[in-house]
Amino acid sequence: MGVSVKNYALPEVDRREWFRYMGAKEASDELCALAESCLDEAGSCFHGRVCYCEIPVPVGAFGSHSLEILLEGCDRVVVFAATVGLEIDRLIAKYSRVTPAKALCLQALGTERIEALCDLFCAEMQKRMQENGEIVTKRFSPGYGDLPLQTQKEVFRLLDCPVRI
Repeated sequence: MGVSVKNYALPEVDRREWFRYMGAKEASDELCALAESCLDEAGSCFHGRVCYCEIPVPVGAFGSHSLEILLEGCDRVVVFAATVGLEIDRLIAKYSRVTPAKALCLQALGTERIEALCDLFCAEMQKRMQENGEIVTKRFSPGYGDLPLQTQKEVFRLLDCPVRI
């Protein structure tokens, strides 16, 4: 089983998603100004990187009944981990002590960025597999349904995330 690593240029920020992650129902002038200042400061700190491998469907599907149902009829899975870099986490930590509103805005921006990266990777995998006549299920992550969040540790170990990404 070989683990592959890919770097990605991230798409433009989807402001609607970003604001949704902030819990904002509408974009006031004040919120837009805060968002722009966050983007100015953090915009260049994002570096999309994914590591992944394909493995046979694990027996017991990591102890998740929901994942077992999703993988019914599948012969393998693509296991992946993604990052947009540590810099955003450092900024969030910095502002969480002095400007919680900015920390929240940065957290939401980081969430939008990682989701955009995962969507980009999954679309690429889906295209490749569909070209081979294969059917692709939806993405399923530790913490979804009854798949324990602790499964992340197994994924990180499998992919050797600390070294690769």
